[in-house]
Amino acid sequence: MPHSLLPGLDRQLAADELPLDSFRACIKESIPALARRFHAGEPVEALVTARAEFIDQILHRAWQQFLPPDAEVALAAVGGYGRGELHPASDVDVLILCRHEPAGALVTSLEQFITFLWDIGLEIGQSVRTLSQCVENAEADITIATNLMESRWLAGEESLFKEMREATGPDKIWPSDKFFTAKYEEQRKRHRKYEDTAYNLEPNIKSNPGGLRDIQMIGWVVKRHFGAETLTELVAHGFLTETEYQQLIEGQSLLWKIRFALHLITGRHDDRLSFEYQRSIARDFGYCDKDGNLAVEQFMQRYYLTVLRLNRLNEMLLQLFQTAILHGNRPVSITRINNRFQANDGFLEIRNNGIFARYPIAMLEMFLLLEQHPELKGVQASTIRLVRAHRHLIDDAFRRDIRARSLFMEILKQPEGVTHALRRMNRYGILARYVPEFGNIVGRMQFDLFHVYTVDEHTLRVIRNLRRFAIAEHKHEFPLCSGVFGQLPKPELLYITGLFHDIAKGRGGDHAELGAIDAHRFCKVHDLSDYDADLVSWLVKYHLHMSKTAQKKDIEDPNVVQEFAQLLGDPVRLDYLYLLTVADIRATDPRKWNSWKASLLDRLYHTTRQALLRGLNNPQDQIELIEEKQNEARGQLIGKGFSASEVTDLWLTLNIEYFLLNTPDEMVWHAEKMLSQENRLLPSVSIRKSVRRGCDEIFICRENRDHLFAQTSALLDQLQLNVLEARIRTTSNKLSANSFYVLEKDGNHITGGSRVEEIIAALEQNLESPVYSGKSTPHRLPRKIEQFNIATEIDVSQDSEALRTEIHISTADRPGLLSAVGEVFTEQNIRVQNAKITTLGAVAEDVFYVTDQSDAPLTSENELDQLVNQLKQRLAD
Repeated sequence: MPHSLLPGLDRQLAADELPLDSFRACIKESIPALARRFHAGEPVEALVTARAEFIDQILHRAWQQFLPPDAEVALAAVGGYGRGELHPASDVDVLILCRHEPAGALVTSLEQFITFLWDIGLEIGQSVRTLSQCVENAEADITIATNLMESRWLAGEESLFKEMREATGPDKIWPSDKFFTAKYEEQRKRHRKYEDTAYNLEPNIKSNPGGLRDIQMIGWVVKRHFGAETLTELVAHGFLTETEYQQLIEGQSLLWKIRFALHLITGRHDDRLSFEYQRSIARDFGYCDKDGNLAVEQFMQRYYLTVLRLNRLNEMLLQLFQTAILHGNRPVSITRINNRFQANDGFLEIRNNGIFARYPIAMLEMFLLLEQHPELKGVQASTIRLVRAHRHLIDDAFRRDIRARSLFMEILKQPEGVTHALRRMNRYGILARYVPEFGNIVGRMQFDLFHVYTVDEHTLRVIRNLRRFAIAEHKHEFPLCSGVFGQLPKPELLYITGLFHDIAKGRGGDHAELGAIDAHRFCKVHDLSDYDADLVSWLVKYHLHMSKTAQKKDIEDPNVVQEFAQLLGDPVRLDYLYLLTVADIRATDPRKWNSWKASLLDRLYHTTRQALLRGLNNPQDQIELIEEKQNEARGQLIGKGFSASEVTDLWLTLNIEYFLLNTPDEMVWHAEKMLSQENRLLPSVSIRKSVRRGCDEIFICRENRDHLFAQTSALLDQLQLNVLEARIRTTSNKLSANSFYVLEKDGNHITGGSRVEEIIAALEQNLESPVYSGKSTPHRLPRKIEQFNIATEIDVSQDSEALRTEIHISTADRPGLLSAVGEVFTEQNIRVQNAKITTLGAVAEDVFYVTDQSDAPLTSENELDQLVNQLKQRLAD
């Protein structure tokens, strides 16, 4: 008990001593004492109160040592401390209230008091104000007004404190209507900062939607408008039912418990539930790993379900407050919509409280009406409460009802509001009732860095992205997607696919195959044709295939395109799968989407469509394709002043793969640089923006020497460039002509002449040396990636056609990865002929095509084992 630490301190104070060390030790020992009580299972409510009471006693004793009893000054707790709630590492926020501007000895006493508090180890947040300054500052700043509203007297002149409370009360400043409006706008801004979702994977348990600040918001309004001191009075005033009040208190208790644990683990004021703490807190809370469901995922799902529930309560209560506080004396505007619904001051509500009980189908009809009446601002709070009370009526019989099935499909077919309707259905718990499989993914996180949202939030964002393809004002974002979407015969099939593509996550097994079964069953229950049901099921089963093909395989290779086209079979499937893939990747982690990924998918779409239209039994002949490209490129080069013989002689030094993997435009640019180079021993570096590839190409020419790849990779890393792909080419006359496809680290193109000049100068200067013996700068794994223990896996295979060895490396992505791999190849005297760079979330999946010094594949088992071991060792450093 922290209070048991105080008697010894009091004995020293009674002896006219000011024992700074004893104060400090007392405060320091109080944390382990609270921790023991916490781990013993004592309710967190008692602990945050005990912490506040203990600090009260410390401050009271310190105040008596520095401030004379007759000083016209008071000490007050403000903010959360003012509410009597204090977590282990929370700031101790206090107000020193003065009747007059402090001067002379009082200034000295106050300075000594504040310094002493810092010296004994308290994280003090102090403000010193006169009574008039309190009023003036509170009038100007709603945050200050809120802190003063929650203030609590601790020491000094209590009458002065009471004067301040009266002078800043709602009858003097910030009347409840203006207070509510300001705090409501404050909450809206805070929610926007967190993307209006409670489902961020490293949530701020205080400030995220559904977090502790939302509960505090309710308390502030209750205190300002009703003069209430506790949330229990919401029940008495008819704003909450007893059940809802219990949900509110239980939610607050869980968030307090998590915050308390977070402070104990970090030893500091930290409200962000970061990956590195989630697992340890889950373990401390008693969660254990299960098949297909990690302990941390179970813990976080409980967290997300809790904040979702709190978010619903916050929405409902604020709407009720808005009616009571802002519109209480205003005539109500009622507009009839149909026999069951009406608009009440712009909010949809049922006309009779018994409608859902008599006609449960109306719970689906409600969302259709919101789509059909975009002028509506939302759902009346009383109707939300009735939905939550009756949603248990959505059972198997409800789902088989043709009226329910028809309504749900109509919701998906509406020209406007589909995303908003589905989001509301999820928020009110209706979507999980109507599609039971969806209930499994509500609040479900995946403990990785590939997905930055929970599965249900990701799913709804996929559907939102699909909807944007249908809206004219967003056409500029993805012109190809918008054009393809406009040709779809049934867009609703795409929304169903989006709804089901990840619905089997966390159930064990292949989620795509399990989800395909669920999707097919849903389609048949909703009377879709066999063709439509098969299409949706196929799309769910193969929803990852286009992304994997584009990012992991060489889509310039006609064989890759032909294989992908054979999987699809017809252009209709391609259209649907392309749109789903773009929407899915963008909804997985929007920050990882860039022009490079967009270009990969666009190119794969176009080449696959051409293959499908040409006919799967009529693949394009490679020789015919190469001749077409060469004829086009040769004509352009002759037009630029090069002779046909010069071009032919150059191309004879390049292999067939070069012509398969490059466009005529790229062939022209490369040839210009290679034919214009006067000294092969000096590196020639050129940079251009490649619109087709969605990135920038750095083309480097010089006489070939060993380990050029490693040196170039290290230099590009030092230049803060992200290498997306590398094509390493050595002509038959030993000229190295390498292309590195890059973006800046922030995902943007290289911009500005000075930046281009900087890159060219650095590369030309450093690549001039005939020998490379340097080491790249070592990089520590980023904080987030360190938490996932991503194993390095290396597979070796032989490409018998191209006479080279393929090395597939899957490892944790980190800065400098490519140069580290290149260094190992240098040490092992291995030549890199080509490289395919892919990053999926926190995992890099790179493929290197290599040979020995004689340009032959690596065949020695001992040497390959040594290479793999050395790569693993280097990547583990």
